[in-house]
Amino acid sequence: MIPRKHLKWEAGAVFNCAVIYDNGLFHMLYRATDIASNGSEGDFISRIGYAVSIDGLHFNRLEEPVLSNNTEQEKRGCEDPRIVKINGIYYMMYTGFGGRFPGDYRICLATSHNVIDWKRHGVVLDEKNKDASLFPELINGKYVMLHRREPDIWIAYSDDLKNWYGHTPIMKPIPESDWECNKIGIAGPPIKMDDSWLLIYHGTNKKNRYSLGIAILDGKDPSKVIARQREPILEPTLDWEVKGFVPNVVFSCGQVEFKDRIIVYYAGADTVIGAAEVEKKDIVF
Repeated sequence: MIPRKHLKWEAGAVFNCAVIYDNGLFHMLYRATDIASNGSEGDFISRIGYAVSIDGLHFNRLEEPVLSNNTEQEKRGCEDPRIVKINGIYYMMYTGFGGRFPGDYRICLATSHNVIDWKRHGVVLDEKNKDASLFPELINGKYVMLHRREPDIWIAYSDDLKNWYGHTPIMKPIPESDWECNKIGIAGPPIKMDDSWLLIYHGTNKKNRYSLGIAILDGKDPSKVIARQREPILEPTLDWEVKGFVPNVVFSCGQVEFKDRIIVYYAGADTVIGAAEVEKKDIVF
């Protein structure tokens, strides 16, 4: 997917997208900017657009965004959505970027019954934080969220989606790694795999190069990391991953299970959207 230059709100870039497969369709919520996403052309504004597909690769897009910057916390936009469906309701966590002072970005929550019309529920954690998602089901009767207090991935729990407790870091950067020594954060929501959770996450090195990695969390207690692959599963190597508004970036906010595959949707260089896939049988741990 590339920007549509004739639409002002997404003329700059389309990137960091959430995708969920439901009722035979691939539903994509993607981040778009009006001008360059790296700030070289001024204060860009991020909005969230909607696209739909029957095969997961060819998408039709709405002409207008489904979430725009109409609150103070989202003055500079809505960023990096991640979506799950629990008991018939779609939950989208995203970053509200205010831009009013350093660190003015907060995890926000919105819900929907049709993936297009969204109701905002405001800030989830009133702190500098991002890269958040709910697990796609209740665990031990509680909502469970992964988030990022830099540079680590954290877990937290809630009974009502308003009050969050039990904040605990579960994964940290690996200092000796050549791809995830700087900071890490989740990609899309965790995927249920029998009695465990598969988590795709991003990591950066000292040159701020973004790659994707994979880890396995315990099915009953996802604060426990069972396995973590030392090598990345996807690195920026293609021209449109290496060159763009933010060079050397592959960054994902979502993936889907489809038949015998997992399709990972990701941004290349904060400019365009691509996809990569793996067969489930090839995931061995």
